Amino acid sequence: LMWMAFAGSTQAHAQSPQPAAPVVLDRVVAVVNNQAILDSDLDDEIRLSVLDPGRAGLGILTRKAALGQLISRALIQQQIREEDVQAADPSQAEVDARLVDIRKEIPACVRQNCASDAGWKAFLSAHGLTADRVQTYLRYRVEILRFIEQRFRQGIRISPQEIENYYRGTLLPQYAKGEAIPALDKVSPRIEEILLQQQVNVLFEGWLTNLRKQGDVEVLDPALESIDGRSAIP
Repeated sequence: LMWMAFAGSTQAHAQSPQPAAPVVLDRVVAVVNNQAILDSDLDDEIRLSVLDPGRAGLGILTRKAALGQLISRALIQQQIREEDVQAADPSQAEVDARLVDIRKEIPACVRQNCASDAGWKAFLSAHGLTADRVQTYLRYRVEILRFIEQRFRQGIRISPQEIENYYRGTLLPQYAKGEAIPALDKVSPRIEEILLQQQVNVLFEGWLTNLRKQGDVEVLDPALESIDGRSAIP
């Protein structure tokens, strides 16, 4: 009886299927100061890029560009935590306001009537997104924007002469002959804002370049190595 039981057990073992080869569910494509960026993070970034107003008309975000954005964002968020910049924490009202703007202004959203709840749900479904994921995405983008404003905008001064030069050299040529041209005093605040943002962007890009050089950034996927690490922040 013991032999028969052993034989039956051996036969059952022989007929059992072989274990399947392991399935890779995700993989690390880059490491930023010991923080891993996963292949699934790239897919997520590409899906979310439809919410970026700056990408209108630029086509689908490439995986290399997505990795560059994720590396930049990781470096900035690490710096925010290191400096303990509590003032950069956005309120829910700020996140909600950004969401309202997106639903009304992004061309892809406008075409699908995202201002309505039904249109917004259809838009999210079409792009493989959820409302919670969009909220999280907008929260850290607002956080980064606030950090950039606080760190680089203070101390920048725009002179009246710079505003007038922009008005005459950049703004006026955009109007066709016969069109109503706004007076300088009416558009001065907007021109000042544009010039401020230009200077902030220059300072920010230089800071980010140095931050990347000082950090430990390793790209593990050879197909994604040729990236510049620039950040695309709205």
